[in-house]
Amino acid sequence: MAIKTFREALNEALREEMQRDKRVFLIGEDIAGGMGGHEGAPGSSGGMLGVTKGLYQEFGPNRVIDTPISESAIMGAAAGAALAGMRPVAEMMFMDFFGVCFDQIYNQAAKFRYMFGGQSSTPMVIRGMVGAGFGSAAQHSQALWPIFTHIPGLKVALPSCPADAKGLLISAIRDQDPVIFLEHKVLYDTKGEVPDGDYATPFGVANVTRDGEDVTIVAFGRMVLLANEVADKLAGEISVEVVDPRTTSPLDTEVIIESVECTGKLLVVDEASPMCNLASEVISVVAIHAIGALRAAPIKLSPPHTPVPAAPNLERLYIPSVAQIEEAVRRLHATG
Repeated sequence: MAIKTFREALNEALREEMQRDKRVFLIGEDIAGGMGGHEGAPGSSGGMLGVTKGLYQEFGPNRVIDTPISESAIMGAAAGAALAGMRPVAEMMFMDFFGVCFDQIYNQAAKFRYMFGGQSSTPMVIRGMVGAGFGSAAQHSQALWPIFTHIPGLKVALPSCPADAKGLLISAIRDQDPVIFLEHKVLYDTKGEVPDGDYATPFGVANVTRDGEDVTIVAFGRMVLLANEVADKLAGEISVEVVDPRTTSPLDTEVIIESVECTGKLLVVDEASPMCNLASEVISVVAIHAIGALRAAPIKLSPPHTPVPAAPNLERLYIPSVAQIEEAVRRLHATG
């Protein structure tokens, strides 16, 4: 297996699926140029963070479509194209911008299959950046997966490593339903092994990234990397199992319950705001289905219920840290 960055894995997935299926096309702001390069220029970066670099040159303006600054137009066009049999991949850039086009997503695309009695499908992917740690301030740094997870008819993917970035994006493009594909902006330069050849990571199947017997950590997105770091640091002292759900809708509750039934102790680390986030949902699932296995009260580790700070020192305090995760694991291990 080759070592690739998260960014390279996404680019590879898009290229391979566009080569495989002529119905796949990209639509979004600045995806053919970017960072000052004009449309299709040889040196253009391919979007703000380079995920679509080189795709315009290979596939041309009919399949890599730069748009005006209008998220409503992008999502409306993508939803209509999907109904007509195409497979659009629409880029939101910062997922925080969903507020200006949410009707097209949650009240239209998410409901088409249901409203049309299963006679139509909407195979579209909506890509966008999420998360803090990039110094992008309150309007460009939110972890918004709980909002999309709440909507019936949407699937939500949240990869934490390059292999899953590629595999989940391929699954998203091939899926018959609209998929919200969330890319944590701090992960783009992270590296990891990416399998060779054609592969797709199935939705609704969690990945146990570390095996353990003393404490279960369920973590989402970038927080998986921090949880793995804690598990590696404590190896030999506390045996920590780390579960990465990979998709929040569908959510693999079986693997989470099985892990908690083994360890009896649960820590959930979620970068989303604490009110009604995925940490709350996971703890609820465990309380309903595996409360008898718990030997200590679950711990929920999330940011404070405030906008993401712009100041770098405050942003660091806002995001759950390795030190906080370690402290919570030690506290759980010492209980019961």
